[in-house]
Order: sequence, then structure tokens, then C-alpha cells
Amino acid sequence: MELGIDTLLEDKKLRQRLAGRQVALLGHAASLTGHGAHALDALADCAEIQLAAAFGPQHGMRGDKQDNMVESEDYRDPRHGIPVYSLYGETRRPTDDMMQAFDVLLVDLQDIGTRIYTYVTTLCYVLDACAAHGKGVWVLDRPNPVGRPIEGTVLEDGWTSFVGAAPLIMRHGLTLGELAKWYAEEAELDVDLTVVPMEGYDPLAAPGYGWPLLELSWVNPSPNASSLNMARCFPGTVLFEGTTLSEGRGTTTALEVIGAPDLDVERILARMAALQPAWLAGCTLRPCWFEPTFHKHAGELCAGLQIHTDNAAYRHDAFRPYRLAALFLKALRLDYPDYEIWRKFPYEYETERLAIDLLSGGTFLREWVDDPATGPADFDARLTKDEQAWAQTRTPHLLY
Repeated sequence: MELGIDTLLEDKKLRQRLAGRQVALLGHAASLTGHGAHALDALADCAEIQLAAAFGPQHGMRGDKQDNMVESEDYRDPRHGIPVYSLYGETRRPTDDMMQAFDVLLVDLQDIGTRIYTYVTTLCYVLDACAAHGKGVWVLDRPNPVGRPIEGTVLEDGWTSFVGAAPLIMRHGLTLGELAKWYAEEAELDVDLTVVPMEGYDPLAAPGYGWPLLELSWVNPSPNASSLNMARCFPGTVLFEGTTLSEGRGTTTALEVIGAPDLDVERILARMAALQPAWLAGCTLRPCWFEPTFHKHAGELCAGLQIHTDNAAYRHDAFRPYRLAALFLKALRLDYPDYEIWRKFPYEYETERLAIDLLSGGTFLREWVDDPATGPADFDARLTKDEQAWAQTRTPHLLY
């Protein structure tokens, strides 16, 4: 398999299309070639490419910021002497001055296949800006680690935010290049968009089912995206960012474990199995204990649940992390009716709307959890409708 960045570096005719043009890179810590060189360094060493600027998303160009909502500053790259602009600092969108620094923007970001991952939002914002300023955008494509499965609800009207830039479903099943094509059409952008595809990529191939195991090293695209298992769990476990439960930040398995000090996890698991056992399939669920060193419940022993998709029990076609997470919350509400589940705090610069609603893309999930009269069938009916609609929407944009 060959990444989009490698195709660009190896294809002289493709590089010649950039000759004489000022080029910028939007990248991060996982923007590496197949041989492990950072894309910024590889492009700067390429004679035909005149690298004029760079942009970093959340967590920075080099992945230096650990937690959410920690901003990065603009700086000048010490090796290459070019400005590196932060798109997670004083601004989330490129300013007019930033846009004057280049003619073509190369986007080389490793996504993990979930709507709320903010690199998706940053991609949409730079496509908007490049359309407005007549700049070219080349997306150097990379794998979607979680492959083609679709799950969740489509972002509802009126719920756009930095964790939901467009009417995308939670687990979208697109590579970033495919997503760029979809967004350009969805937003009706007049933008000069080129997707440099991967070669030899099969998102349905076992055992990676989206991630080319034994071919490509896993490099954290954000500090807490520490494994393929995390990426597979993330479309569900990210919901716990909007709750009082720990999502494992402050441990070595962030977003693979969930829990709190005052829970009987085995009791909750039993309730989940009674409600809808099919939503527990395709993975191993292991009751565990953990103590976060920072973030929620720091220094407290939490009763938790770890989700494993890295063993023989994993079934790509059966694993449904969004339903699994929702079922956990439903069981928690039924067994602990007075438990304060929903965390009230500023989330991604939103102060009025609940974080759980921003994450889930509307009020449906929270209202379903809190309503004792609703069950899994009601939840599944809504999700299935959106999933079927999204499957039709994305089809014209698939490259692999």
C-alpha cells in the first residue's frame, strides 16, 4: 500500500503540477511518509516544491498539546524557516493574511473516521477558505482506520460546532480524501480540489479492516489516539467526554476504558445484556479498575469497562461502538436513576449547549437515555434510518 504523500513524492509528473507555485502543508504528528519521515521535512527536501508555509490543527503541527481545548501558537519552523500557523489558537479558520502565504494547500492529516474528530472540521474550514480565495487544495489521502462501517445519527439542523461542521454521520466510513469530495459537493464549493489517492488500499481487507496492519506503523494522530483499538472504540467512547464518567484520560488507555468510582460495572453489564445483547457483540468487554493521574476522577480508583477489538473475538461487521456506548448510558440511567450523568462545562468553546448534545449532534441520544419509556428498538429505528440514508449519500464519493 502507498500513501498519498508517497505517491506525490514519487510521481515527478504530479510534482511538476506544483512547479512555480507557493505550497503550504496542513499536517500534524502523524503526517509521515511510509518510511517514517515527517511530510513537512520530505516536502521541504523536494526540489520541485516551493514550501512557503504550514498549518497545524488541534494539538499542533508536531502533536505537542496533550489535552483538549489547549491552544497552539503560531511560530516559525526552526529547520525550514517558514511560518507555521495555528488553526487551533486565536482562530479556527485561516485568516485572510494566512491565505496570502500560498497558492496550493496540501492536506496530509490522519483521521480516525469519526465526525467529532476535529481534523474533519479543520478540513472543512480550509476548503471553505480556499474556495473563497481561489486557492487549490490537494488532499494526500490516508486510511480510515475503522474502515467502511457506518453508525450513528447524522448531525441535526442547528447543531453545527467545532465537533460537527457539516451533516455527517458519527462513524462515516470515508477516507479524508473522500470526505473532502463529499463536503465540497455538500457545501456547493467552487474549489480547485485534487485528491491524491492511495495505491493498493483495500478498506475491507482482513485483519485490519481499514488499517493496513504490518504495512503502516501506528503513529498517534492526537496524543490520546494511542492505538487502532482506540480508533475502533472512539465513535462510542468519545460520548463519555460529555458525561461525568471518565473516558480514561489520564491513563495509558484513554477512550478505550470508561468508568467512575461509584459504579457497579458488572451490574450495568448485566442490565445491558438484558436490554440488547446484540449490541455487545464483535468485541471483548472486560470489567476493570483504573486510576486516572489527571482529568476526571484524578487519583480515584474507578470501576470501569475496557473494550477490546484487538483479539480473536473482534468481528468487524458486528462491532457497533456507538450503540454499545449508548446502551451503557441507558443501563446506567435505569440502574442509577438519580445519577448525574451529563457534564455541564464549556466544551470546544461552546458555553450554552451541553457537551453530550454537541458530541452526539443533537438532543436525541440524551433524551433517549433519560426517558424510561424508550428502549433499544426506538434508538435503533432512528439510527437505521440515518445509516441507510448516509450509505446512499457517500456512495458517489468512494475511491476504493
